[in-house]
Amino acid sequence: MPQTPAALNADPWWTLTRGGGPVLATAIHDGHAVRAALQGRFALGDAGRLREEDPFTGEAISAAPNRLVAHRSRFEVDLNRSLDEAVYETPEQCWGLEVWRSPLTADEVEASRQYHRRFYAQVEQVLGQMAADHPRFAVLDVHSYNHRRDGPDGPPTPQADAPDINIGTFSMPRERWAGVVDPLMEALAAHDFNGRRLDVRENVAFQGRGELTRFAHAKWPEQGCAIAFEFKKFFMDEWTGEPDPAEVEAMRGLIAHAVRTLERLL
Repeated sequence: MPQTPAALNADPWWTLTRGGGPVLATAIHDGHAVRAALQGRFALGDAGRLREEDPFTGEAISAAPNRLVAHRSRFEVDLNRSLDEAVYETPEQCWGLEVWRSPLTADEVEASRQYHRRFYAQVEQVLGQMAADHPRFAVLDVHSYNHRRDGPDGPPTPQADAPDINIGTFSMPRERWAGVVDPLMEALAAHDFNGRRLDVRENVAFQGRGELTRFAHAKWPEQGCAIAFEFKKFFMDEWTGEPDPAEVEAMRGLIAHAVRTLERLL
């Protein structure tokens, strides 16, 4: 059954900020809100949902002139998955977590998918404008990832398997964009981040297989360089959700540096 816009609620869906330049920064897993109709349907608690979201990534990109921050939780609909897989319906789709008290109805799933469709219509509009304005453009798709999955007192994932910043390039024609990606990674690794240098590596913890980068490369294969950018959650306690404000501010500075670097390289 087709869903009306009212099925998505009046709460903000996302925030789009437009400015100059050929770089769009995104934080599509920053959101924690869910529409009212799903509030009582969750078996997974608020803290469990927050642990798998990417809080503070919206703040990290807040200095980018062009930025898009999603406000809905990935547990309502995951914008970094294809439309058919964007709504978690079984534990196998989401780290073995039991998300719902009972299976979602077809109408509930369809209402969530409408948000996904509308979001990608917005992305297509923005990137289409950037493609018209610039011979080349970049998407910096900012996320974060957990590295203490054995509990708050358990050992973290070894550094060899968990770089501070993981750059994902799976969906891009890597040779075509080597002149952008390689110097960007060098600039990130050389940046003074709260008095230290970060471990920046490519396709280690994640490969950048998400829907947003795939979408950009499919729509604009010659013009668009879409980079998946993952912060390890060194900037917060992933079990309590408490951030380190100085680290979050340093993230903001790093993303601003990344945007300036991309503008120069493009």
